[in-house]
Amino acid sequence: MSAVNVPDTLASRGRLVEARDVSLSFGQTPALRGASLSVNAGEILAVMGPSGSGKSTLLHCLAGILAPDSGEIRFAGRRIDMLREQERSALRRDRFGFVFQFGQLVPELSAEENVALPRLLGGVRRAEALRDARAWFERLELDGLEQRRSGELSGGQAQRVALARGLVARPEVLFADEPTGSLDSLTGERVMDLLTAAAREQGTTVVLVTHEPRVAAYADREVIVRDGKVTTLSADPVLA
Repeated sequence: MSAVNVPDTLASRGRLVEARDVSLSFGQTPALRGASLSVNAGEILAVMGPSGSGKSTLLHCLAGILAPDSGEIRFAGRRIDMLREQERSALRRDRFGFVFQFGQLVPELSAEENVALPRLLGGVRRAEALRDARAWFERLELDGLEQRRSGELSGGQAQRVALARGLVARPEVLFADEPTGSLDSLTGERVMDLLTAAAREQGTTVVLVTHEPRVAAYADREVIVRDGKVTTLSADPVLA
């Protein structure tokens, strides 16, 4: 299925991703209670908060993984919370990238095959997808590791492979959920250096969930999620 049609003119300026008064409960347990935020095109936004505050749930709503009980999620001006799951899946495949705390690499695949996976799922020929994937190995200091499986990589190497997989298709938005949470401080800083440099070079918007101030310091702006609501710490550039 083709990607969801959203206006490219809106994707090139101003607000790209928005949550408007979003609420979501798991059974009787509320996770989000009227959360609102906006992310501007090309911005790196850090979403902070303690464990259980709802920050990862909010990221999953913004990415179209979860549909809220109420409120609106918009991408490039179009509501995506009302889309069918098949349409949201196409959006995640074609226009979003993802990096998670533990990488979530496919253990049966080599490192280069893991990186190529989004391109393959998008219908790109295998030879071209692998060529695109290999270009990231020197860029992320992974030379010579193309054929290794995830079990043969260090934590930092595996997370850089996951980062390459998240960026290889040049997504408009990269959603990163605690991308350094399983790494030591030095390795985490290196991953963040590479993530932010690659995102800015490609013009990729980044929504970064973290509980670590040293990681949030890489962002252009920070917000706090507490008890399912969002508090803005610094001005939204669109409104400033």
